[in-house]
Amino acid sequence: MSVPVGNDRLQESLAPRMELVEERLRDAVAQSDRLAHTTSRHLVDAGGKRLRPLLTLLTAQLGDGTRPEVIDAGVVVELTHLATLYHDDVMDSAPTRRGAPSAHEVWGNSVAILTGDLLFARASVVVAGLGPEAVRLQATTFERLCLGQLHETVGPAEDDDPIDHYIQVLADKTGSLVAMSARFGAMLAGCKPSVVKQVTEYGELAGVAFQLADDVLDIRSDTEVSGKTPGTDLREGVATMPVLLLRRRVAAGPVDGVTPEQHAEDLALLADIDGDLASDEALASVVARLRMHPVVDETAALAHEWVARARDAISALPEGEVKEALHSFADALVARAA
Repeated sequence: MSVPVGNDRLQESLAPRMELVEERLRDAVAQSDRLAHTTSRHLVDAGGKRLRPLLTLLTAQLGDGTRPEVIDAGVVVELTHLATLYHDDVMDSAPTRRGAPSAHEVWGNSVAILTGDLLFARASVVVAGLGPEAVRLQATTFERLCLGQLHETVGPAEDDDPIDHYIQVLADKTGSLVAMSARFGAMLAGCKPSVVKQVTEYGELAGVAFQLADDVLDIRSDTEVSGKTPGTDLREGVATMPVLLLRRRVAAGPVDGVTPEQHAEDLALLADIDGDLASDEALASVVARLRMHPVVDETAALAHEWVARARDAISALPEGEVKEALHSFADALVARAA
């Protein structure tokens, strides 16, 4: 279990169930076709934190967490997440994922996209055994995942606030699946509707916080630690929160403590961000300058604000080790961006 839940007893009790999720996950991605089998296992074999199934098992502890349906739900959420990674890496032209070459780098875009589709299909097969409500939830979450990617690709409309637009993209692309993970656990463990509602809201807020922390990592990460290439979003022209905050700062001009000299530096940095970052040298220069800029710290602070909102969303849950573990889980999502 990669992310601590702040309670040794609870962590020890969840560990065997996480191992069962991992075993079922590997069974679920097995394909009779040799190529499909190899491509489907690519990211599973690369590892990962398994945050989403862990959250499913954790929220299930608020009810009857021993139900077998909870294990299947953990498999569904991780399969869905893995499928989105195959697609996202094609959209972002990301060269690595989890320290390994991205699937599209090995087999090409078409194979990577089709592999993602195969994993979505396998997730649908598993979720069909969980009943109509679970199927509906999976379908609506899949819709939000697609809408989030669509809106990120197209960008905000002329009358949209870019930062509000971006937060909605994060809620759809990341928050919706984390929310589904939390909801599945509580729902399938027989929790009251009020509990299911609280953990669902918690999941969405924590998911946004996680992605804001990821924006910080895209600038400040060490590839050997994170498995990602710093500046991938910058190179692909994806305006993440640090860039959006920089644009807002430039638009405001030399005010609010920003000197004319700082404003000129901001203008030059933004021009380079919007310029040609095809060469590794140009990208490294921009990343190095942005890494030291206040907007990255502001993004990290925003991530912590969203974690605080996630904690508030479950304030009415009974006090105890599960609630404390959910607090620890949310804190761990953004600790990496500190």
